[in-house]
Amino acid sequence: MARKVAVVGGGLFRPDIWHGENAEEGVAIAYKDLLKSVPNLTPDDIDALMMSYFSDHLNGQLCMGWIIQDYLGLHGKPGYRIESGGSTPIDALVNAFYLIKSGYYDVILIPGWEWMCEVDVATTNEMIASASDTDWDFPVGGYYNAYYAALEVRHMQLYGETCEDLGRIAVKNHNNATHNPYSQWVSLHGTGKITMDDYWKSRMVCWPYRVLNNAVMSEGAACLLMASEKAAHKFTDTPMWITGVGLGTDSMRPGDRTADFVYENFKEEAKIYPDFVEPIKTPYPDMANFASLNIAAKRAYKQAGITNPVKELDVAEIFAPYDGVELVLYEDLGFCSRGEGKTLIREGVVEFDGELPVMLSGGLTSQGHPVGATSLYQILFLYYELAGKMKEKYGPDALQVPDARKALITGHGGTGCQGAVMIFEAE
Repeated sequence: MARKVAVVGGGLFRPDIWHGENAEEGVAIAYKDLLKSVPNLTPDDIDALMMSYFSDHLNGQLCMGWIIQDYLGLHGKPGYRIESGGSTPIDALVNAFYLIKSGYYDVILIPGWEWMCEVDVATTNEMIASASDTDWDFPVGGYYNAYYAALEVRHMQLYGETCEDLGRIAVKNHNNATHNPYSQWVSLHGTGKITMDDYWKSRMVCWPYRVLNNAVMSEGAACLLMASEKAAHKFTDTPMWITGVGLGTDSMRPGDRTADFVYENFKEEAKIYPDFVEPIKTPYPDMANFASLNIAAKRAYKQAGITNPVKELDVAEIFAPYDGVELVLYEDLGFCSRGEGKTLIREGVVEFDGELPVMLSGGLTSQGHPVGATSLYQILFLYYELAGKMKEKYGPDALQVPDARKALITGHGGTGCQGAVMIFEAE
């Protein structure tokens, strides 16, 4: 009989521009927060560690995981580092899931962190861009702002969303973040709401993206505790079970996706293609959508028995470093038909009081984006949603979805080169 695996708790060290603490101190504070919420956890309970961080450059340190493990007093335990760009923290969770499910371990701790603010923003962007193709794309000025802007412009050309739609997503997510005291937005700007006027006044970064559409630079850390069914109830009465896991990949260079022969079998997706553009070799995903997440979602839904995600899911957190990614993933995750992502934001389907609230944490543009910890923040947010403990953890103004039972999270690296979708279910 297959073993069940759950998220059973976690701890946070709020993402911010600069704290003063170094990375190991930040992880230790998140670990201390975990111990506060799971007071009966001892080092002897932890079978292994899965260290999650993206960039050796940003840390200024190779093998930073060894230092973290020492700092937490957990050396001697099995442990190793996961790194796969933006997909790093969700991949750490997937690895831990398989290790527990296979029976090797019962309890795994995932510490995740990134310290992105010890160099200037341009240098940080350059270091992150070295995760793109350094032979072809990077030497001609390839930065992720430009990559993702190009992808969104193509989607706008094909399916007609506007800058106003991107603004609606920005306003939604930033205002959601005002209910999240652990968000970087609240730390820097307080709890006042923003409007579309504020959006239009924000600086243009790379058309069509303005500052409020872009993920923020962050320092931050989080710890997540995972356990088998055998161990879960020792730590919590409200485990969040993992019921579906899907993984997918795509070409590293987005331009290759216009002739991506691996996806010739996407007949239904290929049918939905405007007649006013010249046909290309691969109508899906083109440069406009994310086939890696489409594949991952289908695999996760099959495992979790989900056939209508908008009806069956109660809340979702999406890895969207730019707001157009969120809109596009509405389509790739099957929340709507291809080209109808704009309709979900226009009709309020993804708002807090909509049929499927998305990004109640504020997401990468507002909660924060310390890469190695980002998905851990989002997963822990979903944990408290499904446990019905949002107000206990995030305060009386928290956005608690009533009777939330099922949740989805995505993660991806690069420009969707590698992606994962996970489905969670309450006890």
